[in-house]
Formats: sequence, structure tokens, C-alpha cells
Amino acid sequence: MRNRAFYAHSKLDSDTEQWQELRLHLASVAEHTSYLAGKIRLAHAGELIGLAHDLGKYSEAFQQYLQKAAGNAAMEMEPDFSLKGSVDHSTAGAQVIGAGLAGGGGRIASQMVALCVASHHSGLIDCIAPDGVDVLTRRLQKDGALSHRDEAWRRVEQTIRGRLEILLNSPDVASEIDAAMQRIREKDSDEVIQPFKQGLLLRMLFSCLIDGDRADTADFDKPTAASFRQHGKYASWQELIDRLELKLAAFSNERWVDQLRFKISSYCLAASERPKGVFTLTVPTGGGKTLASLRFALHHSLRWNMDRIIYVSPYISIADQNAEVVRKILEPDGYNYASIVLEHHSSLTPDKESWRGSVLAENWDAPVVFTTAVQVLEALFGGGTRSARRLHAFANAVLVFDEVQTLPVRMIHMFNNAMNFLVEQCGASVVLCTATQPLLHRVDRGKGEMRLTEDAELMRDAPQLFRDLKRYETFDKSNEPGAWSAAKVSDLAVEELSGNGSCLVIVNTKRDAKDIYMACKERLNALGDPMEEGCFVHLSTRMCPAHRLEVLDRMKAALVQKKHVLCVSTQLIEAGVDIDFATVVRDLAGLDSIAQAAGRCNRNGDRANGRVHIVKMAEPLPKQLEEIRCAQQNARRVLEDWRDDQGDAPFPLSDPLQMERFFGHHFFARRDQMDYPVKAQRDDTLLQMLGENGMAVADSRLAGVKRHGFMQSFASAAREFRVIDNQMQGIIVPFGAEGKNLVAALSAARDLAVEFQLLRKAQRFAVNTFQWEMDSLTRSGAIYEVQAGTGVFCLLEEFYSDEFGLTLDGSGRMESMIA
Repeated sequence: MRNRAFYAHSKLDSDTEQWQELRLHLASVAEHTSYLAGKIRLAHAGELIGLAHDLGKYSEAFQQYLQKAAGNAAMEMEPDFSLKGSVDHSTAGAQVIGAGLAGGGGRIASQMVALCVASHHSGLIDCIAPDGVDVLTRRLQKDGALSHRDEAWRRVEQTIRGRLEILLNSPDVASEIDAAMQRIREKDSDEVIQPFKQGLLLRMLFSCLIDGDRADTADFDKPTAASFRQHGKYASWQELIDRLELKLAAFSNERWVDQLRFKISSYCLAASERPKGVFTLTVPTGGGKTLASLRFALHHSLRWNMDRIIYVSPYISIADQNAEVVRKILEPDGYNYASIVLEHHSSLTPDKESWRGSVLAENWDAPVVFTTAVQVLEALFGGGTRSARRLHAFANAVLVFDEVQTLPVRMIHMFNNAMNFLVEQCGASVVLCTATQPLLHRVDRGKGEMRLTEDAELMRDAPQLFRDLKRYETFDKSNEPGAWSAAKVSDLAVEELSGNGSCLVIVNTKRDAKDIYMACKERLNALGDPMEEGCFVHLSTRMCPAHRLEVLDRMKAALVQKKHVLCVSTQLIEAGVDIDFATVVRDLAGLDSIAQAAGRCNRNGDRANGRVHIVKMAEPLPKQLEEIRCAQQNARRVLEDWRDDQGDAPFPLSDPLQMERFFGHHFFARRDQMDYPVKAQRDDTLLQMLGENGMAVADSRLAGVKRHGFMQSFASAAREFRVIDNQMQGIIVPFGAEGKNLVAALSAARDLAVEFQLLRKAQRFAVNTFQWEMDSLTRSGAIYEVQAGTGVFCLLEEFYSDEFGLTLDGSGRMESMIA
């Protein structure tokens, strides 16, 4: 029996069946997982779960399943998806660990490693379900005939079994985990926060296993794909620093604004020597914080031997532009695309895992990564395995959160606890960047406040910077008599365009953006002013990043040439976009959003003063935008207080004191929502479900459950978790010649390694859609799968408009009205 070969995977290559031996897969995954877990001081635990994760594949049932699947492929039959998951191969390893792990802390340690193994295809399972059922114990006590535990254990080759027995009988694994738990207890004794962070530690270890398993599977399936993996062997930090410093030295400092930007950058350089921690970078809009924060991050990474830098933006548009700017500096010609600067924000591979999708999924194997808050928060709290796979990349990394004030209020405590965990337990540094710092360190300590490092602010005398960089005056027109219709806003926009040369209008919904754009077009046509190409534009997230960047580049060129320019946009342009208008009109929102929009006004200080107008659109906000509605109410409070005291005097929008008042109102009004309330079954919170899970545990005690340890409802919490109200799926669009060529290349690609590289480039040509939009496009025949099994979709040309981007009916009209 021991001489028989057992297999983990099979493939058909050039009409020849090839098989991956199970012992080789387990050994490879163990090595990879142990290496990654070593960053959080759990190397032995990582090796153990890597060796044990697929023990169930030694069963005869799984080997027969694999033979049948291979036979179908050899006969060019469609895969029989009814077979997938029909043989449980993850429970056996969990049961072996659960029953056999030695050490004084064996209970909590065995639960932790068993959970990783049992969950490695589904995503982390519930320990205690919300109804009190002990899911973990039930899984570990599954009938051996169904889990194949004993059969699999008898068949394991001695090379694997011997190492497993050493790890199971040694105290090393339990000691590692005990030490990690003790480090958490030393920082947090709170009954809410402590188990929450223990759950994050489990998820971090789980991430290491998922990446090890998926990477090895991918490398077997297409060995050439392995050549694109860098495994952390990147260009040196010093090399990247030299490129940045050369670029900074070439900047002109003739204008007063440029001199202030140089001062800000110098402060960031000086602060990079500080020990790891949670920092704030409070810089007025237009202060050059992208390159200043990059300077800090690169030098900080060199000083403290960090693994990577992760830039996190609230909007894809910010990630687009920042990645483009940094790539031109750090990734010169001659380097593989995205080998230094990786941009990842659109979910091109589906949530439901396929063999091919797991190969193509992104694991952030690059030294500088630009992504979105959605991707980061999904990695921390989302379901399944695709996003969780990337979590280990946060360990020993510099995480730069751009425009951190946009964090959804309901996630504040979970976010604070996660950042504290990454810094205190995983060796990360966190930088909170914005012109409008939220009060994350002043929220309920018992649920999780941000633990700022001593001397956390990277700037010296930030209030003085705001006074020095004042470039506009703000006029509150939101309470004027008469509703602000699209026609009325267009009158104001065209008037400012005529009088001052350029105007930017920013509104809260795509509906209003389209209506105002069409009203402005009608008004300009009536005046006999069609405007030059590229000078009158509409912007929204229905346009892919490459499209938006092209439009922005044309606008910037026109503005430099002093041409008349009018832009109507959703919020995507109000932060992180380096563009300079004489006038900005902003629909009422939170003061933080209005201040970010104002950062596009007189940005470079070339005018004596810019003009910012605050209006209030007549159309009510959709119910999905409750967060904006609440922010509007609290902004109005501050604006009305000013009006009561100062009359019609311009509002001091750039004054940090006014921003502090706004966040004081905004956070106080929503203090009961910061722990992510959920009401699916009863009033509970995700903070509780991922922590002590009190309601579920109380029910379990009534049902007779007496065990302790991990009690979280991981899977149930993940099902409730949403960064945005609806999950989104990316679609590749055929914008321009490059987009069309990319779609054609993806459709023709037969080499998965080539496909992997193409998908990295495809981020620039992706548009995110809601599920109902995907359904509509599917019914219209507007999308097609680029290749069977990938779950990656492309859009037909007639459903993409040069004016509005993706359309739902092929007519070039923008029909989705919700921002």
C-alpha cells in the first residue's frame, strides 16, 4: 500500500495526462506556508497546516474522483461540476490535528490550526453559529467514514507522516500560538477586543495557508506561471529611493506652493527614522502628500527592513492616478509590467473559486501595491478565500491610507482594532493620510480606538500649513431659496466658466452628474459655445481607469493652456486627482468631502483666490446613500453655526477647527453604529460576532456546549459584511486601441502565464458593476467570458460610450442612477 502513488491534482498537457503527487504538494505548501507564517512568529504552525491541509486526498474516494475528472478532460468532455466538493478532503487533516496536538496550550492551539485546515476551501467556518450550534466541534467529530481520517492516515507516506508526528508531538506549535496569544493579552485585556484580535491572528495564519496552497496548485498547472512570481525578491529599497530622490531633485521650487510642498516632503523624510507605529499625515489638499508619503514609506521601509508598501485609496480613480504617477518614477522601461508597482482594485475573478480563477487571483507579490479600501477591508473581514489570501501581505508592511476620512462609520471600531493588531502583532506601520483627519483615536476605547504612536503626526505645526496653503474662499449657497435643480446648477457653472475660465461641478450621484452635464450642454449650445474637444467632459466610475486618465490628461493640458474647461463629475475626482480649476461647485456632503473637492480649486496658487460654492441638489438621495445623507445633516449644522455667528462671510473650510467640529457632530451622531450593527436575525454587531460572540455563546451554553477557545461566527459575519451595500464584479471594456487589443489577447491566450500578465494590465480597463447590472448585461448579450473557467468577462464594444463609459442598453446612455 505504501508503494502506491497518491495524487493531489491532475492536468491535461498537450494531450498527455500529468499528475502531481500528493506528498510533493503537501511538502511544498508546508514550506511556503511556514515561510509566510514566520513573519508572525508561527512558522511551525504554518508547516503543520501545510502538511495536514489535504490529508483527506489520500482516501480512495478522492483518488477515484480525481481519476474520473482526469478522464473527462482526456475525452474533452465538459467538467462535471457536480463532482466538485463531493469528496470531503479537508476534515481529515483537521481531525488529526484536533485529536493529536501536544502542548500545554493544546486546546486553543489545536482549534486554531484545525480551523485553518477545515476551512481552506470554504473560507473560515463558524466556530459557534449565531443560533448557538457548535459548528467547530461538530466538524471535528464528523464520522470518520465520511471524513476518511483513519484511511487517509494509514496511507500517508512516511516522509509526510514522520514530519507530521514530530510537529504533533512537539510543544513547538502550541508554544508559538500561546506566545502569540500572550502578546495579544498584554496589549488588550478587554473581553471584546482580545478575542477579536485572536480571530485576526487566526485569519492571518489562514491567509498563509491559502496563498501557499493556491500558488503551488497554480505552479503545477502551468509551470511557466511560476516564473512571474517574485516571492519577495524585489528591487532593493535603496534602488527605489534613488529613483524617487532623483525625481524630487528635478522639481522646480519657484512657486510658493512648490516651496511648501518641498517642506512637507522634507518633514516626511525626517520622520521616516521613527520606530514602527500608527502615524498621521495631515496635509492640506494640494500639499503633495502622495510623493511625500511615498518618500516616508520608502525610507521607513529601508530603515526597518519592511517587505512592501501598500497604498490604500477610497476610490479607484485615486488608485489609478497615484499608481500611474509612481509607476513612471519607480518602474522604468525594461521591467516587467507591475513587477514594482502593482495596481489592484477591480475584482476580475469571481467570488466563487474555480481552478483557473485561483491561479489568476492576485496575491500582491510586488514591493509597491496600489489598491482600494474595499480590497483591504475584504481581506480583513470578507468571506471566502480569494481576499483572505492577500492578508499575509500586510505583515511587516507600510500601509498608507489615503483619504482615511472616507472610511465607512460602521467599520470604525473593526478598522481601528485591525490596524492596532497589524502594528502591534505583525510588525506593520500605518500612515493615516488626509487633509481632514477623522477622530479615530477619540472613539469608544472599550470597542477599539486607534492607538496613535507617540509623536504620531509627521508634519510639524500642521495648523500653520493650512493657513499657509489657503487658496480659495467658500460660499455656502445650500440654504438659498429655490431648489437647486440641474438647470440651476448648470446656470451657475456656465456663469463661473465665462467669468473665471474653468469650473468643476461635483455631485453625489451619477443621476445628477448626467442631468447637469446634459443641462450644461444645452446651455452652451444655446450660447453658441460648443467648446473644444476635451474641454467639456463628464466623469464617472462607469468609465474604466484608462478612459478616465485620458480624459483627465486632456483636461489638464487644456487648463495649462488657459482654455475654458468645464467638468461635471461624481465624487471620484474630489480626492487624489491633481487638477486645478478656478471654481468648484460642490453638492452638499460631509465637510470632509467638500474640503477635498475644494482641493481642486486654485490648487497651484496661480490665482489670487479661487471660488468654492456649496449647493444642495433638489432630488433626494437614494436610500443606499444614507451615509452621505447623515454627513449632509452634520455639515449643515456647522455651516449654520457659522452663519449664525458670522452672517454671509465666506466659510473657513480649510480651518482644522471647523473640521474637528464636523467630525465631533458626525461621530457623536453615529457612535452606536461604529461596531457594524447587523439585524439579520437579531440585534448584534460584527465586532461582537468576530470577538466574544456573546449572544451566540449564551445560546450555546443553553444548548449544553461547555468548551472554550475560539467561539466566533466567522462565516456568518462574513456573509453580513459589506464594504459597500452591494458586492461588485469587474468587467473588462474595449476602450481605445489598447483596450480592444487587450480583450483580443485575453480571448486568444492559451498560456496561463500570459493570461496572468494580461489580467494585471486589464485592471486599467475594468469597470466594476453591481450584480443587477451584471444580470442586465447578461440578458442583453453584452458580456462574454474571456475563456471558459476563468469567470473573467469582457464587454461588447456597442455597450461602451466615449462620453459616458459603460451603458446597459448599448445606446451610449448612462442608465445606472445610483452613485
